Amino acid sequence: MKELLITAIKAAIQAGNEIMKVYATDFNVEHKGDDSPLTLADKNANDVINSYLLKTNIPIISEENKQTDYSTRRNWDQCWIVDPLDGTKEFIKRNGEFTVNIALIKNGKPLLGVIYVPVSKELYFTNSVGSKSHKHIVEDETIQIRELLETAQEIKPLENKNPPIKVVGSRSHLNDDTKNFIATLQGEVEIVSKGSSLKFCLVAEGKAHLYPRFAPTMEWDTAAGHAICQAVGVQVLKTKSGKALKYNKKDLLNPYFLVE
Repeated sequence: MKELLITAIKAAIQAGNEIMKVYATDFNVEHKGDDSPLTLADKNANDVINSYLLKTNIPIISEENKQTDYSTRRNWDQCWIVDPLDGTKEFIKRNGEFTVNIALIKNGKPLLGVIYVPVSKELYFTNSVGSKSHKHIVEDETIQIRELLETAQEIKPLENKNPPIKVVGSRSHLNDDTKNFIATLQGEVEIVSKGSSLKFCLVAEGKAHLYPRFAPTMEWDTAAGHAICQAVGVQVLKTKSGKALKYNKKDLLNPYFLVE
């Protein structure tokens, strides 16, 4: 598992470098069939990540790859789930709140998660269920990954529920359902706005209490953040059933969920 984590971290950092090369240019924006935006950064980051992960001989589900039919995927006991550029809208807005997400899934559950923030060089990661999650600022890209693992800072969620209750809201998706949920909370509420999978990180590292998501997400949006959260005891639960999100489903669309 440690070697797979090292591979995922290398892939995320190098993908981040490719993203930043495009970020520094006057890039063009395309739109996919579902009208979601796509840039050269998405494509280049995906190519880099594939070049690393294909060597592990573990199949890959990536937002930017052609999806393998479920008749084949259903037989996978493990797979990578990747979003090479999570928060393309934030990338286009140039607000820095976009990430690289890489997760390893086994039997529908996230085991390993890596989230890298190319602009701030923040790296979040965990390498197994029941382990810990850590954060490191990658100021020196010549650092050996093993040394990085040893010097990274452990992160922990908030233990107290004292007001104000800090609720993470998306910059792009704070809809009526989310507002209605917030209205049910007791006491003073403070909204903490963030883009991309950074919303998971805020809860995992104790900068927010809750992240309700009442808007569409795909498995690649959540898998890495889910892994990082569950390693510190934070649950990612479907709002209707109260059960944990599952991965490599027939339909890669997530139901609504709550991170707490």
